[in-house]
Amino acid sequence: MNLTTPCHLSLLLLLVVNLTGVYGSRIIGGAEVYPYSIRYQASLLFFNSHFCGGTLIHPQWVVSAAHCWRPKHMIQVVLSEHIIQNVEGFEQIFNVSLVVRHYQYQHWTFDNDIMLLKLDRPAILNTRVEPAALPDPRSPPMANGARCTVSGWGVTWLNSYSLSPVLRSVDVDIFSNCWYYYYFRVTDNMICAGSYFGGKDSCQGDSGGPLVCDGKFEGIVSWGIGCAYSYYPGVYTKVRNYLGWINWVVQNS
Repeated sequence: MNLTTPCHLSLLLLLVVNLTGVYGSRIIGGAEVYPYSIRYQASLLFFNSHFCGGTLIHPQWVVSAAHCWRPKHMIQVVLSEHIIQNVEGFEQIFNVSLVVRHYQYQHWTFDNDIMLLKLDRPAILNTRVEPAALPDPRSPPMANGARCTVSGWGVTWLNSYSLSPVLRSVDVDIFSNCWYYYYFRVTDNMICAGSYFGGKDSCQGDSGGPLVCDGKFEGIVSWGIGCAYSYYPGVYTKVRNYLGWINWVVQNS
């Protein structure tokens, strides 16, 4: 991913300064998805431009990364989107009535990098829009090498500054020994996924987007070192750790 974005930071920036640029994080090594096939995917707009991804989990709630935070009146959420530069006629566009960033989010370490966005009205669920399935907290943790899919409109090659015009996805593998690569940063609230040999990753423009494993929404694009580097997987917020918090916010807001 781009070396100056919160999703994947360079080692120098990791040690010196935390930058939270407008574009968040990208899909590298993937391919365009069949239009509207990822029905839970959301695009977050800031001044009418895509800046982060999100995941629909309820007709009126979208999950994203806390580092994607903007004031609610400056965010719009788009569902049923494929080509972000075109109006295709299937889009559902929402204002945001409430932004709930996790109360323990740490901007320097990206621990608890999760937030909830309440849409100004319920989404219309159809063949193009459907909430993602949340993981079962009683299910075993994902094994090393388990295959997952991450999606977004982020840039598609290293050092690019142009977002992908179409929604793309890539299959990545779980790194259960993530602490070995990021021992000074990884907490139990994070999971890692990527490729041991590089070339497949999320990055700039993908922040806040979904990592789905075996049909369950398991991760949120959060941070990492570089983009698609060998032995440096992407780091994702572990969704299953926040199921109680998510349910409480949805039921009480």
